[in-house]
Amino acid sequence: MPNRERCAHTVEKIGGTSISNTAAVLENVLIGGRKGSALYNRIFVLSAYNGITDRLLEHKTTGKPGIYALFARLRSRSAWVEAVAEAHREMRRINAEIFGSSPERRVADDFVSDRIEGVRSCLLDIQRVCSYGHFRLEEYLNAAREILAAQGEAHSTHNTVLLLKTLGVEAIFVDMTGWRDDTEMSLDARIGTALSAIDLSKQLPIVTGYGRCPGGLMRLYGRGYAEATFARVAVLTGAREAIIHKEFHLSTADPKIVGIERVRVIGRTNYDVADQLANLELEAIHWAAAKELRRSNIPLRIKNTFDPDCDGTVITRGYVSETPRAEIVVGFRGVYALEFSDQDMAGVIGYDAEILQTLKAHAVRVITKTSNANTITHYLAAVPEAIAPVVKALEEKFPTSSIATRKVSIVSVIGSALNRQSLTAIAVRALADACIEVLGVHQLMRNVDIIFIVDEVRLDDAVRALHSALIEDIQRLTAQASAARSR
Repeated sequence: MPNRERCAHTVEKIGGTSISNTAAVLENVLIGGRKGSALYNRIFVLSAYNGITDRLLEHKTTGKPGIYALFARLRSRSAWVEAVAEAHREMRRINAEIFGSSPERRVADDFVSDRIEGVRSCLLDIQRVCSYGHFRLEEYLNAAREILAAQGEAHSTHNTVLLLKTLGVEAIFVDMTGWRDDTEMSLDARIGTALSAIDLSKQLPIVTGYGRCPGGLMRLYGRGYAEATFARVAVLTGAREAIIHKEFHLSTADPKIVGIERVRVIGRTNYDVADQLANLELEAIHWAAAKELRRSNIPLRIKNTFDPDCDGTVITRGYVSETPRAEIVVGFRGVYALEFSDQDMAGVIGYDAEILQTLKAHAVRVITKTSNANTITHYLAAVPEAIAPVVKALEEKFPTSSIATRKVSIVSVIGSALNRQSLTAIAVRALADACIEVLGVHQLMRNVDIIFIVDEVRLDDAVRALHSALIEDIQRLTAQASAARSR
C-alpha cells in the first residue's frame, strides 16, 4: 500500500444510483477516453446498486422491511425467506442487464448465489439456535445486519471488476467484507492488508464499500458506512484528492424545487459547510467521512456522474469565500418541534441534560435547539411513532412541565462566509414578501448557517424565496457592479 505521504493517486467513490447506470459509469468515470497508464493511479470504492441495500435491510426513507427487518421481527420465517429469494432474483436481474448472455453472466450469478445462499443458511442457523431458549435473537441481530449489508457492495464491486476485465483493464476485486474469514482486524488493518500487494500504476483496485471490523461498520456509521470506508482508504493511502461521483451536482438549491435553470454548481466551499449539509441529511458526504478527510487535509470533489465535463465542487479545510455570500439554500422536511416549558427551569444549570438523555434513550436525533429562561425547544429528526413515547417519558420525569409538539420544516441558508451585512434582514424580508410565517430563526456568530423554522407545507416556497433573494438577486447585483467597474 502507498505510504501516507501525499501520492499521485485519487480515491473515488461511486454512489448507488450512479453505479446502477453501467454505461454512464464506464463512459464518464471508469474509462471514458483513458488508455494505458491513464486508467490507473485511482482507487474506487463502490456502493451497492440502487435499491439493493433497501432489500437487504429496510427501505431508507419509507422503512418498508427488507430481509433484516423481517428476520428481526421473527414472526414468520416464510416472510424473510421469500425476501431473500426476491433479493436474489433482483441481483440476478441486474447481472442479466449488465452481462447479457456473455460468459461473465454465469460467473456473476454464481458469485451472487454463493453469497445469498450463505446468508440464508446463516440466518436459518441463528433461528435454529435461538429456538432452544438458552439463546436470545437480540444477541445476533447486529451481526445479521452487518453480514446482510455487506452483500450489496460485494455484488456491485465483483460485477464491476468482471466488466472492466472484459474491456482490457487490469481491475482487482478488493473484497473487504470478511466473507468466510474468521480473522478479526480493525478497518485500517483490513484496508492495509487488502491493498498491500497492489501496484496502483498498473492495477485498478475496486473496493467494497463495506469493510468488516470490530463493532460493525453499519452499527458505527449507519447507511453512511461506504463513505466511511472511502475516507479511510483516502487517508491511509495518502490520496491527493478524494472524489465522490453522484447523480447530481452540489448546487445552490435543489433544482427540483427551484428549477434547473435557476441553480448553479457551488464550485468551491469548505468542510464546515459540508457538516451543515450532513446535519440536514443532504447526501453530500457523511459527517464521519468529512471529519477524516478534513483532519488529513485531503480535498474532496463532488462530481455529477452524468455531467463529466463539469469540474464539480471542491471542498477543502481552509477555503473561505472572498465575498461574503450565501452558497446554498436547503430544506429539511418532517421535523418535529418539541417545546418543553417549565417554570422551575429558570436559573437551574444543566436542566437540558436530562432532556437530552431521554432523547438519546429513544434514539431521536436533535438537529438544532433554542432556549430562553423557562423554555427549551428541540427540533428533532424522528419518525412519527417515536414522538409519543418521548413525550410520555418526559412528562413522567418532569411532572410540572408543559410539553407541546408540532411538525415543521427547516430551511437553512449555508455558506463559508455568511457575514454579509443585513443578510438576515434580506432573508426575513423575502419570506415576509412570500407570505411565509417565520416560526423561528437560529443564527450563530460563526456565520456558517442561518436556520429558519417554517410551517411544514411552506418548505418549497421558502426555499424558492430565499434562493431568489440571497443567491440569484445578489449574484445579479454583483455582476452588474463588476460590469460597471470595468467600463
